Amino acid sequence: MKIYLAGPDVFLPDAVEIGRQKAAICARFGLVGLYPLDNAIDLAAPDVSRQIFAGNEAMMDQADAIIANLTSFRGAGADPGTVYELGYMAGRGKFCLAYSNDCAVYADRVRRFVDVTSENGRLVDAQGLTVEDFGLADNLMMIHALELHGCPLVTPAAMPIDVWHDLAAFETCVRMAAARAITT
Repeated sequence: MKIYLAGPDVFLPDAVEIGRQKAAICARFGLVGLYPLDNAIDLAAPDVSRQIFAGNEAMMDQADAIIANLTSFRGAGADPGTVYELGYMAGRGKFCLAYSNDCAVYADRVRRFVDVTSENGRLVDAQGLTVEDFGLADNLMMIHALELHGCPLVTPAAMPIDVWHDLAAFETCVRMAAARAITT
């Protein structure tokens, strides 16, 4: 089984090493981890962003499943590129798994960044916009896509000290993918 390894990990200073670690965990369980930074891209090309996009989509097309890192990134929610990749894979009927090392519910994470008040039974931000408050770990579209196209979001019991390098929740997803590979 080939697993596309999605997430904002590609933006870390040690992104290549994290990719190697994730691929090694996959290999330990008999799976092949496909990491976006493994694509051969000419970083000097005028269309480098298009090459990255095309390379990532081609890699997703080769994959049987996705493990998406949905740890909140630069805000209250998951990295938008990762969310696109999860939707892409769900839309193609591929097995979807994800984890977040931030175990807080979405509404609580929003409160970390903006003032939230209760107004007529709903949470709103300073602009009067509704804050999604279903007690879920992230936006309902991602949470239910995972439930319907794979496995529920994996979160730790407590937030790890280093949310970007702790791979315990990732390894749980790999174990679930390996178990599925055995039964299919």
